[in-house]
Amino acid sequence: MKKLITLILCTFCLWTINFTLPANALNTDPRAEIFDVHCAGCHINGGNIIRRGKNLKKNALKKYGMDSLEAITTIVTNGKNNMSAYKDRLTTEEIQHVAAYVLEQAEKDWK
Repeated sequence: MKKLITLILCTFCLWTINFTLPANALNTDPRAEIFDVHCAGCHINGGNIIRRGKNLKKNALKKYGMDSLEAITTIVTNGKNNMSAYKDRLTTEEIQHVAAYVLEQAEKDWK
């Protein structure tokens, strides 16, 4: 009886994994994935673990002149002070995606 229950549970788990993972993958924003892999280490939820005031929230972006696609693209590409340059790690298209994602999330207050 235990073997039967174990078999049923294992079958159910495998079935669930096979049918839910692809659906979740389709709903993933590629911009968010790039951000999570390359930026979230320092900027989790739009914050900044190095310099708290220089975060990715809407007010800080505006205060520091980083509230445009061009400005964010430039700093991601070339870096500045403690901010690393990503021109050798990301494509131009990926950098543009990250910049758009940052602005969109800032508008939503990173929620």
